[in-house]
Amino acid sequence: MRNGAILVAIAAGALVNGMAMEALPLWRQLLFGVLAVAAYLHGRHLPVRWTWQLFAVVAAPWALYTVFDFAEGIGALLALGVFVVLPWLAGRFRRQQAELVEVGRARVHQMEREQELLAERVRLQERARIAADMHDSLGHELALIALRAGALELAADMNERNREAAADLRASAVTATDRLRRTLTVLRPGGSAPVEPANETVEALVERARDAGMAIGFQRVGESRPLGTLVERAVHRVVQEALTNAARHAPGAAVEVRMEQDGDTVAVTVSNPLGPGGAASPDGSGLSGLRERVRLLGGIFHAGAGRGGFTVTARLPRGEA
Repeated sequence: MRNGAILVAIAAGALVNGMAMEALPLWRQLLFGVLAVAAYLHGRHLPVRWTWQLFAVVAAPWALYTVFDFAEGIGALLALGVFVVLPWLAGRFRRQQAELVEVGRARVHQMEREQELLAERVRLQERARIAADMHDSLGHELALIALRAGALELAADMNERNREAAADLRASAVTATDRLRRTLTVLRPGGSAPVEPANETVEALVERARDAGMAIGFQRVGESRPLGTLVERAVHRVVQEALTNAARHAPGAAVEVRMEQDGDTVAVTVSNPLGPGGAASPDGSGLSGLRERVRLLGGIFHAGAGRGGFTVTARLPRGEA
């Protein structure tokens, strides 16, 4: 309906304007304005397939007028270009500009959605790693319970009732250990084990990186008290990821690792100068996963570029060893 109305307005304006070129100069000027507005609206709102219809409707009266009065017809054709073609081009430009803006908005929305999905996947992966760490910790404790229950079962001074209770306890511990192992197989992609050595300390991790050629300074501040298993693994992962990023983004640069225990908290800081390729993204998947792990353990995590360097810091409650 809107398409037809625009074309009718253009045709009427062109026809009347062609007839009133000399007789009604004031009306002719008014009709020029109507034509310009109609041509702009055509280019702004109607698809390109309507373009030939526009020019056919508008040019026909001018062509007839040129046949009867060539000199005036040339001026009319120039007016056609100024008051029809140029407004149409302006409208077409605005239409394409609006389409590009809409495409850009859709692309930004898609990228934001992809980032949200990536962040959610990282959180799920990190929670799976934490679940695996819980298996490593609880599995060890359950194995000890099974061993102690087995010792009680074989004790010479144990009456039959307590012996049966010890046997049930040992069987329950073994069953729980087996269930944890099956859960871990599901959580780890492909059933793979962690790539870092089991129960590796931060000091051992630093030495291993030094053996690989990295220049690392290590400093421990405060008394060295045992950490909870999950906290110890989290600290290890923070240092490991920070060293990996330093080797990737600032190869050959000196790295400083500082580990501090103060009362019931432990803090680890890894810093290195910025390399020629810039710093690691604070929102990268590795650092995002660490942020989720530290948060779930009740800690605070920060990663970002500072004065001439990139720093990764994590502060966590010490936990029960």
